[in-house]
Amino acid sequence: MCGRYAASRGPEEIAEAFGVRHLEESAVLPADWNVAPTKEVYAVLDRPLKGSDDPAPVRQLRVLRWGLVPSWAKSPEIAVKMINARAETVHEKPSYRRPFVARRCLLPADGYYEWATGDAEREQEVKGKRKRPRKQPYFVTPSDGSVMAMAGLYEFWRDPSLPEDHPRAWWATCSVITTEAEGTELPRPAGNEGPRTLADIHPRMPLILPPDRWDAWLDPSRTDPEELRALLEPPPPGAVRAYPVSTEVSNVRNNGPQLTEELAAPEETTLF
Repeated sequence: MCGRYAASRGPEEIAEAFGVRHLEESAVLPADWNVAPTKEVYAVLDRPLKGSDDPAPVRQLRVLRWGLVPSWAKSPEIAVKMINARAETVHEKPSYRRPFVARRCLLPADGYYEWATGDAEREQEVKGKRKRPRKQPYFVTPSDGSVMAMAGLYEFWRDPSLPEDHPRAWWATCSVITTEAEGTELPRPAGNEGPRTLADIHPRMPLILPPDRWDAWLDPSRTDPEELRALLEPPPPGAVRAYPVSTEVSNVRNNGPQLTEELAAPEETTLF
């Protein structure tokens, strides 16, 4: 799954990396090393410019809210349950099938966090020595230091309680597409005795699209579900690395670049 990620790059850097031609005036977000669901996030998408008579799509950097609200939803409260869409079923689920063929985006990130439970902790839990294990967070980031492009969907929702001209009458929301986690062995940092593969950390991961698929994924003229599903293949093995980070990231109120700093080994855990 994807429940938290880091996004510290500014709009100009993202625009250069993704070939963005239009920056929305309001598309200025502070660097965020602990992006959580319902927060506003950057999204790259191809769409006609608002207020333009030209119907041709333009690559844009927009600000969306993480947690998709389907156009037919009665309330935006559903957003907290719609942060991830499974690649295997995205084409058929009522909440996702329409945006899948019409409104696709890329969500830029430095990397994402995932939490793993160590074998020793699991043994303690089985013995009933505590109610739940303390999980070690890992940061998964491109091996070459480039920007991570997570496949996403976006949707618009009209708040019926507000007048049409109200600035919050329309919600623009998004969801991250996930896939099965890689089972190939990860590059192992010195002294790290943690998980050997992404699948050892968690069975799911965000679907990361390599640059050679960006144009096809964002192209709104592509509407054939089977053609689009072919783009949802996981990236080649070795594209990312994972390393342990401080458990400070587990608290959404914590933020800052220190959250992505690599630890030499997983933190010591204690029973609680």
